Amino acid sequence: MAASDREDWDRRHRAVGAGAGAGAALPPDALRGRLELVPETGRALDLACGRGAVAVWLAGRGLDVVAVDVSPAGLAAGAELATALAPPGRIRWVEADLDDGCPTDDGVYDVVVCQRFRVPALYPALAAAVAPGGLLAITVLSEVGDSGGRFRAAPGELLAAFGGFEVLAHHEADGEAHLLARRP
Repeated sequence: MAASDREDWDRRHRAVGAGAGAGAALPPDALRGRLELVPETGRALDLACGRGAVAVWLAGRGLDVVAVDVSPAGLAAGAELATALAPPGRIRWVEADLDDGCPTDDGVYDVVVCQRFRVPALYPALAAAVAPGGLLAITVLSEVGDSGGRFRAAPGELLAAFGGFEVLAHHEADGEAHLLARRP
């Protein structure tokens, strides 16, 4: 990612304003209507965590979370939200550029989330990060129901990329694609 992209994300996160918090703790979009599938113990990885809403929600469920984002301002907002809403010590915030690959090498996770960030070259690392029996929850922008563009997934892209997983839910419409899958 170019330094200008990092600066742009920092500007966006700062524009929300300190004191306004990061918002609310929210489950990932791919889990809508399926929250019972999320374990209450174990480890989670939230890639491109932004302002930490999903990371804080996962920690509130009882998971130990590694939250990764390129933006120091986004991570700071997430840490602020965690202070208000998450059990202490449950989230480790990691600043990293995901365009350079998945920065964690500390094993596998019971839940891996990547929401609104798409780098197909990262898909094998995402798959490898999911523990056997673990959940993968991905939401990306999609060409399906939209005009397209370089950041949008082609129809069926997530299904093809994670073909070895048991698909629990998949949806493509209105410019978004969601995949919820379990690693065998």
